[in-house]
Amino acid sequence: MKILTIVGARPQFIKAGTVSREIGKYENIEEIILHTGQHYDANMSNIFFEEMKIPKPNYFLGIGGKSHGAMTGQMIEKIEEIALEEKPDWIMVYGDTNSTLAGSIVAVKLHIKLAHIEAGLRSFNMQMPEEINRILTDRVSTLLFCPTPIAVENLFKEGFENFNCKLVKSGDVMYDGILFYKEIAEKPFDSIGKEFILCTIHRAENTDNEERLRSIFDALSQIGKEKQIILPLHPRTKKIIEKLNLEVSNITIIEPVGYLEMVWLIKNCTLIMTDSGGLQKEAFFFEKPCIVLRDETEWIELVEKGFNKLAGADKDKILSIYKHQNFSQNFDIDLYGLGNASQIIVNELLSYEK
Repeated sequence: MKILTIVGARPQFIKAGTVSREIGKYENIEEIILHTGQHYDANMSNIFFEEMKIPKPNYFLGIGGKSHGAMTGQMIEKIEEIALEEKPDWIMVYGDTNSTLAGSIVAVKLHIKLAHIEAGLRSFNMQMPEEINRILTDRVSTLLFCPTPIAVENLFKEGFENFNCKLVKSGDVMYDGILFYKEIAEKPFDSIGKEFILCTIHRAENTDNEERLRSIFDALSQIGKEKQIILPLHPRTKKIIEKLNLEVSNITIIEPVGYLEMVWLIKNCTLIMTDSGGLQKEAFFFEKPCIVLRDETEWIELVEKGFNKLAGADKDKILSIYKHQNFSQNFDIDLYGLGNASQIIVNELLSYEK
């Protein structure tokens, strides 16, 4: 069996690396990894792949920094050329990036079986390009690997039982990865207090809205008077802060860190504040409360169970949630599987008959 794996951003590599480690146990599976280059990341050097124990890509397209249409179109063209040359049995995609959508379109057009990992997630916000990407990818997939029961339920509500596909509740490959990487996590720098809050801000709905961004930083500056806030600052967010001349005080701003350093920060913080999708889950994996700086989330179960609280960009709401800290402490609950999602995925691929 030959699998062509399509990835375009560092988080996708971390997820794909987890599945690749499982694939590597089978001599009868060949995996070809294609990196579209959608997100340029200076941290993704050769050292990144060695430290993370992730196979290096077989192909690098270098397509990034363009409009959604131009980027996706060029990816489709190049991925199609490689797919015709490699003749894979499966194309495997992750999540909801433009790279995901491009790989999916190539698969369905060339009649190659498509496996979508992290299928069934919905924010129900069609203003998000990610929502469009995940909906379209799900619709043309052969195997849909859903990380949660809610993801499965979303697909049933959309009538997927009537389509020529198979839904699998696999659990979350990110949980597999956390179990692997937490043992080799690295402290990023020495001047970190015993108790600190980890914060990330990068999502366009916040960074592209001056009012929201100012409100968030006003709240952070106030909280920072009581407890150290460590903020690995995304370059895009940094440029916007400088352009708006935003006053940023009482916050320890650092350069973006590698994943192993990020895992250390998650593991050792007391609270997480973020607009990131992945970090919301990683907070749960490490049994940390999380204030979500968004108006909605794909990880509805974390909010419903009380582990995460939606604050949006409302300063008063952020401060109120921080002050009261009435988060659920019962982390002994199976929301994302048992850490064997990669094994389930590979077994399904091997046993699939069509």
